Amino acid sequence: MAEGGAGPGGGESLLFLTDEQLRKGIEAMFFAYRGFTADPDRILERYEYGRAHHRALHFIHRSPNTTVNNLLSMLGVTKQSLNRVLRTLIEDGLVESRVGRKDKRERHLVLTDKGAQLERELSEAQRGRMRAAYRAAGPQAVAGFRQVLEAMMEPDMRRQYQKLRDGGA
Repeated sequence: MAEGGAGPGGGESLLFLTDEQLRKGIEAMFFAYRGFTADPDRILERYEYGRAHHRALHFIHRSPNTTVNNLLSMLGVTKQSLNRVLRTLIEDGLVESRVGRKDKRERHLVLTDKGAQLERELSEAQRGRMRAAYRAAGPQAVAGFRQVLEAMMEPDMRRQYQKLRDGGA
């Protein structure tokens, strides 16, 4: 019988999870996150960058020409914090900030070739880890895992995630 009590269909009885089972899930998330960020952290260290730089590169890559305000919304950080990260990425030639065509007050962000190269290196490290974990877990577990992650998102973040997933910015 699986931990948590297998139900008739072989799945866990999710309505009756104990605090101990939930604690184990929380701890697994913490340790999985450490694993998920370990490889990129080693790469970022060479450039004296942190995880905020990685997140900015990732989302600028996923949404080319995104505005600073849109990036602020996706990352959920302060304007001051994002400005510090963007200033470094722009000065180091990884990100280009372009004035908006329709609204000159807007700043649109695009990765340079150098920025795209670093983003690719960081993403390849994470994709490799995710691919191995997904293979080990199997397709049903992957689908369930994604459902759990989406269910934990705040409604606004879920909408942004779905928009990004569906190819929007």
